[in-house]
Amino acid sequence: MHASNSPLERIGIFFKSRQPLPVIILINIAVWISILLVSNLAFLFSSPESVSSGSYKAQLIEFVLKYLAIPSNIENLLLRPWTLITYMFLQTEFFHLLFNMLWLYWFGNIFVQYLSQRQLLGTYIFGGIAGALLYVLAFNAFPVFEIARNSAIAMGASASVLAIVIAISFYVPEYTINLLFLGQVKIRYIAIFSIVLDILMISSSNAGGHIAHLGGALWGFFWIKMIPGYDPTKIFRVFFNPDKSRFTFKRKKKFRVYHNQVPLTDEEYNIQKTQRQIRMDAILDKISRSGYESLTREEKELLFSGSNKK
Repeated sequence: MHASNSPLERIGIFFKSRQPLPVIILINIAVWISILLVSNLAFLFSSPESVSSGSYKAQLIEFVLKYLAIPSNIENLLLRPWTLITYMFLQTEFFHLLFNMLWLYWFGNIFVQYLSQRQLLGTYIFGGIAGALLYVLAFNAFPVFEIARNSAIAMGASASVLAIVIAISFYVPEYTINLLFLGQVKIRYIAIFSIVLDILMISSSNAGGHIAHLGGALWGFFWIKMIPGYDPTKIFRVFFNPDKSRFTFKRKKKFRVYHNQVPLTDEEYNIQKTQRQIRMDAILDKISRSGYESLTREEKELLFSGSNKK
């Protein structure tokens, strides 16, 4: 697929698409880079003593976590309710960020083969909120967390990502991927293994993180059972243009007038052509796996219009 494009060109096309999957990845990366840049700036203006002790960085991280990570203490959460959202875009360690974004990229691409970008955005947000709420509930309900609940915090995209993993794994449980040393594995087994691992690791030093993961997993599972009868992710339609090809705010227009429309450059034309081909390839792959009837109305219209252009 897209053998004519180099890996760098494919990465460029992926991030230029302005769809939820690349936008979510970019936001996570941007937050991490911003924290790193501020940390470097703080380093330059710190005293030699604070640098040698590391206190300058500890104070900075403490400030960031206070206002962006989700606290387990309910009173603190009520004072900073925005942390229900901000925590799911916050990673301070590189490998934490890397693992979450790779996981999101792999399973996110599988997700949008069968479901929409709007549903992916909704699953990420609602899955993250579900993870946060279960984390707060657990830390305030179980006596083992009594000492930690006033100071504990949670952060990271893991709950949101696991919601996407579980949702698509139970939507197309027979979908297989190739794993190093293991060969072809059905994604439902990867999902089940992830859930079991988090349950077994609750008594570890990162109990809150694993509980949040399970909250995201629960949302992914129950959401996939709700649709198509009820789909709460429809509220995110506000972020999409009427043609649903771009991830941006809708703009209401009374009329459209096209005068002296500026022609596309070769680069813009090639990007649009490649994006259309990506969608067509995903639709054809979905037909080969699940049949024509599994397509949404939008996918059928795109397939029809694409075949007419040929």
